[in-house]
Amino acid sequence: MNFDDLLARYFGSADLATVPPAAQAAGIEKMRVDLGLEQDRPKRFALWCLLYLMGAAPDLDIAFKQEEDREAARNFMDLAATAPEAEG
Repeated sequence: MNFDDLLARYFGSADLATVPPAAQAAGIEKMRVDLGLEQDRPKRFALWCLLYLMGAAPDLDIAFKQEEDREAARNFMDLAATAPEAEG
């Protein structure tokens, strides 16, 4: 899944700074519903990662059935914590 495509799909724009707070909340809710319905593991992981970056990801035990997916999510969290802040 392409990051910009996910943003456009759930928020109507790849630039979150232009998305009103109510539309952001609605997009997050739709992502959470889609995460619960999605059966494809890579797609679920991509949705969870975006939710995590937005501060709205469910706990790992809820989001992922398999330990390897939970471990990948922990690795993503570690990487996100050490990534430099985006400028602009």
